[in-house]
Amino acid sequence: MEIKTINNRIVKIWTDNVESSAMQQIENLTTLPFLFHHLAIMPDVHAGKGMPIGGVLACKDAVVPNAVGVDIGCGMCAVKTNWKVGDIPSDILKNEIINGIRQRIPLGMSHHEEAQDARYLPQGYDIDKMAVVKTRQHSALHEIGTLGGGNHFIELQKDEEDNLWIMIHSGSRNLGARVGAYYNNMAEKLNAQWHSAVSPDINLAFLPRGTKEFGMYWEEMKYCVDFALCNRRLMMMRIEEVLADSLKGIEFEPMINIAHNYAAFENHFGHDVFVHRKGATLARKGVVGIIPGSQGTASYIVEGLGNAESFCSCSHGAGRVLSRKAAIQSLSMAEEVARLEAKGIVHAIHCQDDMQEASGAYKNIEEVIANELDLVKIKTRLLPVAVIKG
Repeated sequence: MEIKTINNRIVKIWTDNVESSAMQQIENLTTLPFLFHHLAIMPDVHAGKGMPIGGVLACKDAVVPNAVGVDIGCGMCAVKTNWKVGDIPSDILKNEIINGIRQRIPLGMSHHEEAQDARYLPQGYDIDKMAVVKTRQHSALHEIGTLGGGNHFIELQKDEEDNLWIMIHSGSRNLGARVGAYYNNMAEKLNAQWHSAVSPDINLAFLPRGTKEFGMYWEEMKYCVDFALCNRRLMMMRIEEVLADSLKGIEFEPMINIAHNYAAFENHFGHDVFVHRKGATLARKGVVGIIPGSQGTASYIVEGLGNAESFCSCSHGAGRVLSRKAAIQSLSMAEEVARLEAKGIVHAIHCQDDMQEASGAYKNIEEVIANELDLVKIKTRLLPVAVIKG
């Protein structure tokens, strides 16, 4: 961990590899008057909108929508099974399991043609009081149980004992994007009216605690976090159904779930503060989390060590090293495919545009993990068997 002082504020960074655009965003964050104690930057850091992905921002009495991001509640889930990967015939894997998952789970921008049962949606909320969520209930019934595109994925993996695992990376779909954009726009307008000291140029507009707008955002953000969990849970249920049809006697352990785009009210250094984790994972002592690699590399099940210096957080993945455009322009599809096929991985690369999610577009997951061994301890190392993407 490296400690810097920027604008008289402390910044703690768990890597020496920070791109200039992300460092500028880190500097911008240190200008926030409500920044609490210090800023924590995880080893997978890269530039986002307003706040870098892989950042942890604790605030006194304010929430920053762009410090949560637009894919609110995006996160990981994983399930261990009792089947050995070596016992699964390759034709069953490709023809029944992979195709079966693709048939049951819409990928990319696709949604379910038929509305799903409302019981799969989050329960216990007063939808009528939500400015955005109440307008999206019809769409939500078609979006629940869908993967999305970009860096979202479904992977079948194996651990060091050859046990089959299922891993999903997905979020709140279009719902979270609508909520995030709506409240960031609201915050920008209010900050302009208040002549806020926070520069509008840095895309870090905020909503103060105690205002009606803060309460509105907080409730809709929580709904999106729950929606993202419900989304992953329904996909996992459908995948388990596919596996049960093909692998007789398969059993599933309880699902591990962890989000990495959200804000939470927590106590740190003796104060109650609002902690934003944007592309960062809770690593409170004893909490089991998931740190995925990139397509074709290892992923990790970890346990938090409760390090106060990171606000009990860790990385959420490998982190980009190339922008999507740069990856498409510079990476060799032939080389990326050859690496995957040499490992026997059923992959999701079909054209040059898919290079934006190739392993060459991401940091080395082993280096990322090595940089945060004071934040988490490794429980299980998982290697990919098959990758499904939008």
